[in-house]
Amino acid sequence: MWTASVFTLYPEMFPGPLGASMAGAALENGLWALEAKNIREHGLGRHRAVDDTPAGGGPGMVLRADVLAASLDAGVAPDDPRPRLLMSPRGKALNQPVVRQFAAGPGVIVVCGRFEGVDERVIEGRGLTEVSIGDYILSGGEIAALTLLDACVRLLPGVMGKDESGEDESFEGGLLEYPHYTRPRDWEGRAIPDVLLSGDHARIARWRREQSERLTRARRPDLLGKAEEA
Repeated sequence: MWTASVFTLYPEMFPGPLGASMAGAALENGLWALEAKNIREHGLGRHRAVDDTPAGGGPGMVLRADVLAASLDAGVAPDDPRPRLLMSPRGKALNQPVVRQFAAGPGVIVVCGRFEGVDERVIEGRGLTEVSIGDYILSGGEIAALTLLDACVRLLPGVMGKDESGEDESFEGGLLEYPHYTRPRDWEGRAIPDVLLSGDHARIARWRREQSERLTRARRPDLLGKAEEA
């Protein structure tokens, strides 16, 4: 079973939205499993301290290497084959090919950073791979972890109603997704394009490809080269 282990200071944030809709139904039906580990259980002293001031000075606090390592060592077997990920704005970009790679494996181990960051030594010492969901800063890694998990879970066998539902989406094939329409045929003076009502599947496929290229060129021209290579 595809299993996600999340290390966080706020385990109450999980499953959160992953407990609803497709992901929630799949979780309830045993198509995947989720465990949230509280890093603070391995905090130091009476107050379970998990952070300290940054070496060399500077603002904020840093998550301690010894505390996080103790949490990981207690919660993950040494031979666990799952990738160990740290949600971090300086990590490699999370994109659809990376999501598919994670979804095809046995699951993921995800560390949610907080404060100014995580002691570099535990990143190196426990083999954490930093992953970013975008070029912006969040209060912590939990929302980023939820994003990563949602992207992976929906690709697991049996989660979506039809597995092919994930094949024509944005970023699959390097392009943004084409526009969608449904009933009513006319709405506020706007009609469904005639080609979509023609029944000509070849024409529809060409139209959708053209629309995907048009949208990508206008909104994400950086993706076009990748699409041509695919």
